[in-house]
Amino acid sequence: MMEDTRIIELFFERDQQAIQELDTKYGKVCHKLSYNIVNNRYDAEECVNDAYLGAWNTIPPTKPQSLQAYICKIVRNISLKLLYRNEAAKRKSVCEVAMQEMEAYLPAQNTVEAEIEAKELAAIIDAFLDTLSVENRIIFMRRYAYFDTYAEIANRVGLSKKNVSVRLARIRRKMKKYLMEREVFV
Repeated sequence: MMEDTRIIELFFERDQQAIQELDTKYGKVCHKLSYNIVNNRYDAEECVNDAYLGAWNTIPPTKPQSLQAYICKIVRNISLKLLYRNEAAKRKSVCEVAMQEMEAYLPAQNTVEAEIEAKELAAIIDAFLDTLSVENRIIFMRRYAYFDTYAEIANRVGLSKKNVSVRLARIRRKMKKYLMEREVFV
């Protein structure tokens, strides 16, 4: 499998092989991420293809430090836009459930400064994640970044679904307390 730096070089050379190498290396994770959000194989395929086009259009000038994180962010954003566009009321996806779990623990973003506040909140959440054990950080990220189900997370980390559920509830409470201490909540 080709190294990320070489794949990025292919993008900079405008070599179409870059897309094929990107798909070979990260296609499976991209498809799973998108499917976890949109809950439809055809829509997931379209989102991943759109993400590859997005990567093609943004690399260059962007030179991502982590190609996997970069492509997953594009896939997640495109998939979430599709989910919102389709209103997803008729098909309750894992993503929607995960986001509903987090709503009570994050402040509302209804102000003009929402973009700046979102970046500040992201930095605070990053700092919070550094306070967690590696296992709890993996559990949190698998649920809220990759939208894995409790069963998938349990299988990945070798715990029961119930244990994953309890840990996530405790992490959310701990995060809320952490955010309140930093006056994110008023």
